[in-house]
Amino acid sequence: MLAHRQGIALADGHSIDSSEPIFGLAVTGVVALEQVKRNASAKAGCRLFLTKPLGIGVLTTAEKQGKLKPEHNTLARDTMCQLNSIGEEFAKIEGISAMTDVTGFGLLGHLVEICQGSNLQAEVYFSGIQTLDGVKNYIAEGAIPGGTQRNFDSYRQVISAFTFKQKAILCDPQTSGGLLIAVQPQAVELAKKIAERTNVALYPVGKLLPMDTHHTLVTVV
Repeated sequence: MLAHRQGIALADGHSIDSSEPIFGLAVTGVVALEQVKRNASAKAGCRLFLTKPLGIGVLTTAEKQGKLKPEHNTLARDTMCQLNSIGEEFAKIEGISAMTDVTGFGLLGHLVEICQGSNLQAEVYFSGIQTLDGVKNYIAEGAIPGGTQRNFDSYRQVISAFTFKQKAILCDPQTSGGLLIAVQPQAVELAKKIAERTNVALYPVGKLLPMDTHHTLVTVV
């Protein structure tokens, strides 16, 4: 259904014997080169925004542990099924200098990639980070994916020290997470208007700064 809505044809495939539904896709397409947004082209001074709340990994883990409340049964699924098609609109905005989707490496992992590729540093304002309903309570109950610690271990040397709760949210592996975009100040209002017009949330995450002599790429404040 989602593929059909986007005009995507699914063709061919193969079978696998598994207790859980699994599918994999190889995607090809056509894009205007002048509209390509990479994760290594961000500019200092850009504001960072995310189009979906965090916590998909926490909710799916809570479900596996039998802790998920009935009112949250479809929350992770519905969030994962929200398409990131707004990326096509964002790609047309010159003032959006970089864009990537947040998936298995968590918000911090994909932000580190932007910083490394663009030779920048980032500040993340944790008080403004949005999470899905119930996520913080499930974290307190121990519903934390194993991937969270693996993510943290893979980039801990380039991020600032932070709390257990912050790690559980910022390193939470996402499946079909939102888009992380770096927006130059003069383009922020335009990006917000496009998000509002397409009924997509735009959550502020932080900002990008010029690289200094320190080894820390991401500071959580």
